[in-house]
Amino acid sequence: MPQEPLIAFKRLNPEHDDDLPLPRYMTPHAAGMDVCAAVDDPIDLAPGQTALIPTGLAMAMPHGYEAQIRPRSGLAIHHGITVVNSPGTIDSDYRGEVKIGLINLGRKPYTIRRGERIAQMVIQRVCRAQVSQADELDTTERNAGGFGSTGSDA
Repeated sequence: MPQEPLIAFKRLNPEHDDDLPLPRYMTPHAAGMDVCAAVDDPIDLAPGQTALIPTGLAMAMPHGYEAQIRPRSGLAIHHGITVVNSPGTIDSDYRGEVKIGLINLGRKPYTIRRGERIAQMVIQRVCRAQVSQADELDTTERNAGGFGSTGSDA
């Protein structure tokens, strides 16, 4: 099994945000770490509204990795709260504050509170591709078939 990458988190305002946990796995086999809101006052998110929610954290991860920010299923299913650019990507060379872009797709307002688990962070390996221009592409069975071209399960 490959060695797990070390992800370093820095509290940007440690005296103020020491009450908030670092991102953490909530179960032994969880793929994502829960990330908490570092808001001072509750933020009301009206239906259709977006907000950039601070975490109070910056991070460093090894080259060759990214952090994907994904919705928490409970917030999405029960309240319509999701990550607006899901999955959001944090590159290994970014050192600014991690902020989570949320949108309320539900029918009711939702209030984001300090310390609430608002998203999950999944660490993934990345590879960088070589890019070339081609005059022709090889053919496949699918070829240019688009959405739904391989059949429908409905």
